[in-house]
Amino acid sequence: MAAGPAPRTTPEPWPPPASRPSSVERALTILAAFSPERPQMTLSEISRPTGLPVATAHRLTGTLTRWGALERDERGVYRIGLRLWEVAALAPRGVGLREAAMPFLEDLYEATHQNVQLAVLDGPDVVYLEKISGRSAVNVLTRVGGRWPAPATGVGLALLAHAETEVQERAIAGPLRRFTPRTITSGAELRRALAEVRRTGVAVSDGQVELVALSVAAAIHGPDDTAVAALSVVVPTGGLPAHAYVPAVRAAARGVSRALGAPSVRGAGRG
Repeated sequence: MAAGPAPRTTPEPWPPPASRPSSVERALTILAAFSPERPQMTLSEISRPTGLPVATAHRLTGTLTRWGALERDERGVYRIGLRLWEVAALAPRGVGLREAAMPFLEDLYEATHQNVQLAVLDGPDVVYLEKISGRSAVNVLTRVGGRWPAPATGVGLALLAHAETEVQERAIAGPLRRFTPRTITSGAELRRALAEVRRTGVAVSDGQVELVALSVAAAIHGPDDTAVAALSVVVPTGGLPAHAYVPAVRAAARGVSRALGAPSVRGAGRG
């Protein structure tokens, strides 16, 4: 979805409450201190948000740098290392899903020349695995690996609508963060929106995160027919109506579902 910098949330509080955090927990706290707003830091800058003494931060960053989780330049500035990307690529909801989805995401982009996105549900948020953007498309500031609260996004609504009941009820219970006057902020409204997604098979998020952008999304189903991901096209408001994009979005979602072996679409032709 288009918006200002995405709120940075995590599925669980970090670091976890403990009387004496382990070295592993403290090392993970260092990694968690990096963000899109803070992609590189000096040792003293790492020490402040983590609450670690400089000497402890120095020891742990040294270990993380030797392993490749961090990189350090000649000025003593640290950034996330490529070794973490290599490990993250092993996540079952990551590269395999992305590879199955890419041909259909590319088809959707060619059909619309708008922003196309792929995301999965992770706790109360969606995490974006892929994004294709056109130069003339509405500006979106979602990023690969970035998070957004699920109820405010098209992909999030599509996934929540097909999630387990307890997941839906947690989302409905809130709190629901407001981004614009159109953002869903009441549990009753969210419950109605999820029912509408189940009825129509698509989710529409119109101006929920930014008033200039509209998202049309659909769930992707896996081998057991559960929703494992969702894809969307994000377009400018005031252009073509949402229903104009529904056939292409549905076709792309069906194509990925079929590639993943979803029984409900097995045997259907591409498109």
